[in-house]
Amino acid sequence: MDFSSVMTSQDSSRVSMQVDAFNKTLNKGKVQEDGLDKDDFLKILVTQLSHQDPTQPMQDKEFIAQMAQFSSLEQMTNMSEGFKDVSDRLQASQAVGMLGKTVEIEMGESLISGKVEAVTGGEYPNILVEGKYYGMESVSRIRE
Repeated sequence: MDFSSVMTSQDSSRVSMQVDAFNKTLNKGKVQEDGLDKDDFLKILVTQLSHQDPTQPMQDKEFIAQMAQFSSLEQMTNMSEGFKDVSDRLQASQAVGMLGKTVEIEMGESLISGKVEAVTGGEYPNILVEGKYYGMESVSRIRE
């Protein structure tokens, strides 16, 4: 669709750059943190609709395709948030499962061994071994 007769050249180039950036992020399979999100997509769609030529309105196929892209983006965002929640809960559950067990913790070149005395909650749970807290990522071995 050609917007050149309705939009200024500056608006046209800005919208074109935003659409190109959005399409690149979709082709990568996910929206990047610093890229466009669903709100940006809606802004682009509203801009297209408000600047379209009344004598040549957007074709039904184009509009449906854009709405399908928006729906896909929305679902990917929801799934990403859901997977993060599941991951956080699994990590917290794994930390609680270590209570009372003997673990080996790698700290650089040294290896610390001891019983897990306590577990902190939150997004990144820590375990208390020998009076000091360690992150879950430093545990190399778990024993009864």
